[in-house]
Amino acid sequence: MVSRRKPAVAGAGAGAGTTRASAKPPRSSGAPRRVSTAQLAAAWGVHAYTGLGLPINLIACRLLFAGDFPKFCLLNWLAIFVDATDGTLARAADVKRVVPGFSGVALDNEIDFLTFAFLPALAIFTFDLVPGFALQAAVATMSLYAAGYQFCQTLAKTDDAFVGFPSYWNVVCFYTYLLRPSTAVTVSVYAFCSVLSFVPIKFVYPTRTPTLRGVTMTLSFVWAAAMCVPLLLPSWPYNRELLLGSLSFPAYYVVLSLYLNVKRRA
Repeated sequence: MVSRRKPAVAGAGAGAGTTRASAKPPRSSGAPRRVSTAQLAAAWGVHAYTGLGLPINLIACRLLFAGDFPKFCLLNWLAIFVDATDGTLARAADVKRVVPGFSGVALDNEIDFLTFAFLPALAIFTFDLVPGFALQAAVATMSLYAAGYQFCQTLAKTDDAFVGFPSYWNVVCFYTYLLRPSTAVTVSVYAFCSVLSFVPIKFVYPTRTPTLRGVTMTLSFVWAAAMCVPLLLPSWPYNRELLLGSLSFPAYYVVLSLYLNVKRRA
């Protein structure tokens, strides 16, 4: 059992017979700033905002079992929106300093695993993305092991990049369901992305990679809006053409990532 006693600090009761009465450390200019009630409320408000991903994913899971793919995806996008915006709010509220005993990062990672990996893996079964229970279990397990590795390695991301395939399994699930490629193509895509999870190639971090960040963010918003069309207008006759055309953004993402990898090594 680990002792809960605080370690002795030199000059404060430890060492050559120093007493508390005689040890009066000088005031440090770096002393912790006092936290106001408003700051606490703001910090916990940000954590509560991050936590919205939990009920969103819970309802998404219910829709998944109900077989409602469009609404499942829309809630998945909503969870991603919360994930994409809570970091800015957390930095503005200085949550690490204001609430040092609560890890927003851990909460964020738990929700991200549900959003990007677990529910998309479950969708392989509920929407028959590949035929047969055995193959469904194999593909789902493959993606979960890859995501588990990504979420647990300490170097999964740097200041400006993801290392290995960034567990965009929800995107893979989305295209697989709507485009319905052959079983061979589907399994190959899942296997290829799984392998990439273990390869230390750096992928673009859209909000942090400085190279073409404005272009990347603009394209990502356009792409996300385009992805909502087949969900909201499933009978629109040009959905397949829109989906095929939208693959240009993932292609841009991969090409830019590979270019930056080559540039770093040059």
